[in-house]
Amino acid sequence: MTDEMKAKREKLFSSPKNGYDLVDQAALEAMETYCESYKQYLDNGKTERECAAYTVELAQAQGYVPYQRGMSLKPGDKVYRMNRGKSVMLAKIGRQDLSHGAQIVACHIDSPRLDFKPHPLYEDSDFAYGKTHYYGGIRKYQWGTMPLAIHGVFTRADGSSVSVCVGEDESDPVFCITDLLPHLGAEQNDR
Repeated sequence: MTDEMKAKREKLFSSPKNGYDLVDQAALEAMETYCESYKQYLDNGKTERECAAYTVELAQAQGYVPYQRGMSLKPGDKVYRMNRGKSVMLAKIGRQDLSHGAQIVACHIDSPRLDFKPHPLYEDSDFAYGKTHYYGGIRKYQWGTMPLAIHGVFTRADGSSVSVCVGEDESDPVFCITDLLPHLGAEQNDR
């Protein structure tokens, strides 16, 4: 290929560049800081309840206070309201009244997971089993042989509840879903 053809080729054809390579160092550091804080947020909010509680914790650190029905609000006030421990509304009161409009940003908390059914535990062939259903666009085969933890809330007969997290600490037992049912793969254990 001649030099003239190479020059035309460079002029006519696109040469894609990675956007990451076009960003200056300050922007890269800002992205890294943001990503690290987002990873921390994900680590602290593995269920809707944990995510809502952590959101309230972060909001309080930024000066947000619980909204009480009927409380007077003035420009600059920051309030939040938690709904049944699973969702949070945050509001920062603007300088103008609502007749001038409002800016609303909405998102939802979604945690792909396996949920235990109301009466989940049973025993068969010396194994403890749990009846579950899956939620959040996942497929059963995605959970096979992956170490899992249990995060949740157990409600006692008296109506009180207790938060539970088992499987996150190194000394905790882990749970897994075998890729082959234990009673179907029993012969493999004998080999």
